[in-house]
Amino acid sequence: MANASEIIGKRLYHAGCRRAFGIPGGEVLVLMDGLRKSGIEFVLTKHENNAGFMAEGGFHADGAPGILVATLGPGVANAVNVVTNAFQDRVPLIFLTGCVDADEALTYTHQVFDHSELLKSVTKASIKVVDGMVDVAIDKALAMALDGQPGPVHVDVPISVAAKEQPAQDFQMIVRNMPSPSAPAEGAALETARNWLREARQPLMMAGVDVLNQHAEKAVAEFARDFRIPFITTYKAKGVLPEDDPLALGGAGLSPLADKQLLPLLRKSDLIILSGYDPIEMRVGWRNPWDEGARVLEFCAVPNTHYMHRASLSFIGDVTEGIKTLRKNISPQPVWKNGEPQKVRHELKKIFSGSGTPGANEEWGPAEVIDVVRKALPRNGVATADSGAHRILLSQMWECYAARGLLQSTALCTMGCAVPLAMGFRLAAQARMSSANCPTPDVPAVVAFVGDAGMEMVLGELATLRDLKLPVVIIVFVDESLALIELKQRNSGLPNLGVDFGATDFPAVAEALGGIGCWVSNRDELREALEGAFERQTFTLLACKIGEKVYDKRF
Repeated sequence: MANASEIIGKRLYHAGCRRAFGIPGGEVLVLMDGLRKSGIEFVLTKHENNAGFMAEGGFHADGAPGILVATLGPGVANAVNVVTNAFQDRVPLIFLTGCVDADEALTYTHQVFDHSELLKSVTKASIKVVDGMVDVAIDKALAMALDGQPGPVHVDVPISVAAKEQPAQDFQMIVRNMPSPSAPAEGAALETARNWLREARQPLMMAGVDVLNQHAEKAVAEFARDFRIPFITTYKAKGVLPEDDPLALGGAGLSPLADKQLLPLLRKSDLIILSGYDPIEMRVGWRNPWDEGARVLEFCAVPNTHYMHRASLSFIGDVTEGIKTLRKNISPQPVWKNGEPQKVRHELKKIFSGSGTPGANEEWGPAEVIDVVRKALPRNGVATADSGAHRILLSQMWECYAARGLLQSTALCTMGCAVPLAMGFRLAAQARMSSANCPTPDVPAVVAFVGDAGMEMVLGELATLRDLKLPVVIIVFVDESLALIELKQRNSGLPNLGVDFGATDFPAVAEALGGIGCWVSNRDELREALEGAFERQTFTLLACKIGEKVYDKRF
């Protein structure tokens, strides 16, 4: 016999989950013990929001759904931000919470509110576990979290059910029969799409997060290379085609300077192919970005109900099978004879270089920091970025050579995500390599880029980093300002208000919490500080003083 918590743990373990993140409360103690007995490690964090981002980082490393654990009431409320992030950023997350029993809730009100009502607009589903159907509840939660576009599913576990023994079950579990990948049906629409591909002389391709969700990276990259089609991605899809490939035009969605190069090219195209493109990452400039009547083919996981753009033909289903079906019996031909995409690529590289503001002679600033770190990080290294001005610049400058090489909150764009994302990724990556008996050097080096305000939001997690002994490198851009908001404020002619704050001695804080910390003020100091940092048994925090108004005209 096993109790309900152990059954939940066994189901999650079978789905590949090996860690749960959160903060204990009396209502989830039995649940946590059930996870432990099933082989799932519980990782204590300092805030539920950070716990959720650590869970997401783990998902990016090993592909298993993340697990976030919170107690009732304030624990649930604290987690709303990261659950919303999982919903908008398409992250499979199982959110396990404790709750009082239904009869108790009729008269007991302390910390009690309807969890599902609070979460219903930011989850794919909310399921309350019931006695005798525990296995069904958790299996449904996993299916809904992973199917279609991934997302968070809330699972509420009543206190009495968590500890109650359940009827004997076969814990080997029946593997759920997944539907076969669906390809476009043969017919007039598909033949029209093929004719457009045959006739295209200036095609462009855009890839988004659903390429990653459907593991279509290889098929999409091969298609672009075989047909020599220039390739734009959302930030989530950076690296689907390695960004040192001549066809790669980089990420798009946030930078007006990048948009000035990419949007005119898009409008000159005679065929736009959208592969797994989800515009939830894109700003208003990417609403209906092509002219009416443009030939646009869309291969997407779910029907287009967002109306951020329209497509001439939409094929709903598996992106890999869609691309394979489109190209069937079609031979590649010369495209873009005017060389315009190459000119755009060259101009983008020039604009987003590590040599300061175009036309200026700057030797130190955020671009130089990014440039030095990218050159120091191994090709398979992974970066995370917090929200803020630095993220926009970094997302344009940072070259990714494989998918998930740059992790960030790109749909919700919430602050405080970079450090816990990096922690969760590194923890899961080294555990995966260890289980596969891979040598330590194969574990990707991980660096987190964060502004000083974002770092102050998550200082407590430096203690978690210390306890986990993870060699994560944290780059803090120090300007004592909410730089992006200050820039918007200034450009709008508004007075400076609520964007400046005092100085924090971040290296001293890092040292006090068991890490290595130092101030950095030039390229040579940064190169020296990075030496050996990715091999330490603790974290390294490098505080880079970058000055004021350094992002003007940079993105």
